[in-house]
Amino acid sequence: MPGRRLGRTLTAHLRTWRPYTLWYVGLVGLAGATLTREITGGDRRETAGPVVAWLVPTLVWVAAHYLGDYLDRDLDAIDKPQRPIPSGRMRPATALACGAVLAAGACAVALSVNWRTVLVLAGGIGGAVAYNGFFKARGLWGNLVRGALTGAALLFGAMTAASAPPVELLPFVLVFAAHDAASNLVGTLRDVAGDREGGYATFAVRHGVRAGAWTAVALYGAAVAAVLAGLPLLPGDRWAPLPVLLVAVALACHAFRMLFANGRVPPPRVALRSHGVLVVERLVLAGALLVPGLGLPAAVALLLPMLAVTLGTQRAMRSAHEFPSGGPEPTRGASELTGTK
Repeated sequence: MPGRRLGRTLTAHLRTWRPYTLWYVGLVGLAGATLTREITGGDRRETAGPVVAWLVPTLVWVAAHYLGDYLDRDLDAIDKPQRPIPSGRMRPATALACGAVLAAGACAVALSVNWRTVLVLAGGIGGAVAYNGFFKARGLWGNLVRGALTGAALLFGAMTAASAPPVELLPFVLVFAAHDAASNLVGTLRDVAGDREGGYATFAVRHGVRAGAWTAVALYGAAVAAVLAGLPLLPGDRWAPLPVLLVAVALACHAFRMLFANGRVPPPRVALRSHGVLVVERLVLAGALLVPGLGLPAAVALLLPMLAVTLGTQRAMRSAHEFPSGGPEPTRGASELTGTK
């Protein structure tokens, strides 16, 4: 029936968007804009720049999901056949076209504010394609490239408020680059068997889940160090974000504790739950860096509804997106999970 077919199509697109991840990168771009405005003494009443700082990274994020699913369709057919493309609910050409249209739209919007931002966008879109098409299967390089893309979102946001990013912003670029390299690495811990079967030599495939978890902890520690190095460079009440940052760090500690509970290698669903906590934590982290430019009440008011949508959609959609619906949890031998033979 046409109505049922339309519903299946819309559901396939909604699953591709991953609504539980949708709000984060826009907050990062907005943080770049508001931090830069605070550093340079820009006009707080100006609204076009902050809107573009949120909208364009979000469009690129969704475009990257379409393009990434297009490039990963053969890998997903092995371990995640329920996803839209391998399940037949979305044609590969549709995903490619949607990704290209969204990326082009993002560039057009960016040009309305600062033509130089297109250079950052080109690097970001190219980096997203390179990540899925090449670096994802190249160990730690893949995680670092993925992290750098979020750092680029902060730079983009900064360039909606100034012609070039201020030097004082650079530590915060490192914050998001290191943080998202860490969370991306945690995200790969649930996919070891499928990645190995598909020929993707991720860090966890090469060195084992336990080594991957410890490396993610180290990268997160680097992100925290970069925050503490960057806050003193800000004007005004530079420690105002600290209470919200402490909430983010507490959430991250909980996520990493899950990976090391009982001294065992975490099974895939535990690794997924750990990453799910980091999905919430990174929203709080980005929200903390809105505090210097927006103030604590406004930052929290913006953050809370996004957290609510993220928690609700993640609970409703994520497990089915990552594991075959209704299927048992994949069983893995200890040697397979640790990378030893």
